[in-house]
Amino acid sequence: MKLNKKYLFNIVLILALTFVAMYFALKDDYKLAMQALERMNTFNMILVLSWGLLFTMVWGISYQILGAKYKKNYSLLEGINVAFIGNFFAGITPSSTGGQIGQIYVLKKQGISYSDGASLLWADFIIYQTTMMIYVTILFALRFTHYVNLSAWFWIVFAGYLMNVVVIVILYTIAIFPVFYLRLIDKLLNVVSRFKFFKKREAALVKTKDTITRFTKEIKHLSQDRVLIVKCMLVNIVRLSLHFSLPYFVARGIGIDVHLNQFVDVMALSSFVTMANSFIPLPGASGGTEVVFSLLFRGMFGALTGAVLLLWRISSYYIPMIAGALIFIVFKNRHDHQPDSEDHQDSDQEDPVELLVEDQAVIKEEIPIVSSIKKAEQPA
Repeated sequence: MKLNKKYLFNIVLILALTFVAMYFALKDDYKLAMQALERMNTFNMILVLSWGLLFTMVWGISYQILGAKYKKNYSLLEGINVAFIGNFFAGITPSSTGGQIGQIYVLKKQGISYSDGASLLWADFIIYQTTMMIYVTILFALRFTHYVNLSAWFWIVFAGYLMNVVVIVILYTIAIFPVFYLRLIDKLLNVVSRFKFFKKREAALVKTKDTITRFTKEIKHLSQDRVLIVKCMLVNIVRLSLHFSLPYFVARGIGIDVHLNQFVDVMALSSFVTMANSFIPLPGASGGTEVVFSLLFRGMFGALTGAVLLLWRISSYYIPMIAGALIFIVFKNRHDHQPDSEDHQDSDQEDPVELLVEDQAVIKEEIPIVSSIKKAEQPA
């Protein structure tokens, strides 16, 4: 029950921060925003609200492609389940840290071992992060000089971009120079172990070595399958395009006069919101996401920025997260009596979140690499 309270607190925090942020975004133009939403036809409303489900399902295609390496006839539906459930747990945990634990749990139930599941998640992370940074770099190059002069807040966006670049650089240099990083970490642990609060130097070193070894192995293994890399990169390009273009279609749907030549501007600003979220460690980046969106899009959408923000946030975050929660409950109930659930014979009476957290300790102990995967890919 204690663990349930933790997740419940995160959900309440998400709702509270979102409410406060939405209040300030809408308080001056509330009537205009509501009138715009009322004028929106049913088809446009359904299209916009289902948009987040669409790019989450596209994410599932990546998992289907990668999952086929480890399990014969791994289906698209299985990949979509991994995407939605990962999205749910990432959405209710700070800095999306719960997403990968949820995903590796699901992969295990689908017949993919913890170690193979960890390798799959590393491959997904590496390909996605690389694709995203190439994509965002192009958008930065196209629109950086224009937007850098519009708001002092833009430098927060740029700092988030640089932080993501640093992550990519570190990952690839670890793969190229693993021995250097192991020596560096050993020296750092020697320094830190002098303090009384740090008594597990050897355990930390073993886990770090294991993480680097597995990561290096996965990079080398992945580099040999160029067809798989290209397929996953193409899927991620589609996914990112859907994600970044959503505000454009929301704006069109509520009657804002945005032209086709502003499409790239909208995608650029949307990608900048994603970059800024790197500094928001709260569950779902709640509160900060709404503020950054309002600041960046105010110049384009004017008084109706709040209306666009409301639909965009519901579509890209809340609906996929709720769908992920429902899918997880159904998934858990269907897999209760399968062989690999034998450690949880009484799971019929257990809460889905409690069941996951029980396995989380096992996953982190057996596969320390999973604890090191930090994704920026969950939709803002």
